[in-house]
Amino acid sequence: MTQVDFYILATSSDDSWLRLACRITAKARQRKLQVYLHSENDAVATRLDGLLWTFSQGSFIPHRVVGQDSTPPYEEPVLIGRGDPAAGLPTDTPVSQSWDLMINMAAQVPEFFSRYHRVAEVIDADPARRASGRERFRFYRDRGYELNTHNI
Repeated sequence: MTQVDFYILATSSDDSWLRLACRITAKARQRKLQVYLHSENDAVATRLDGLLWTFSQGSFIPHRVVGQDSTPPYEEPVLIGRGDPAAGLPTDTPVSQSWDLMINMAAQVPEFFSRYHRVAEVIDADPARRASGRERFRFYRDRGYELNTHNI
């Protein structure tokens, strides 16, 4: 069953929640995990794309922004997108290490979340993100998922 971790920031600034997602991505890559950053819109995806190049001096995280015109399989260990990155794969494709971690940056739980071994939910002090985070917490809890909360 998928493990769900909520990372909760006490503050809210323009990029604090996005930078935290980048830090989680970097730690996952140190462990050689494949990461999918699920974005709610193109603006957040573009900001994540830029931050993965610049959030930490001297770090490089190979990644790719995938969209409706992208076709799997992907070679990059980190993907950023708005939909299911497995869309277009044959239905008999086995689940592999490429489904390690999804970092959800959207207000809703994506329907394909359970394909991942872990889901990270990043929430800051922004009232709208807090409210949608509480809804996602209830969603997972009510379905019996293992939940962990990390106050940052």
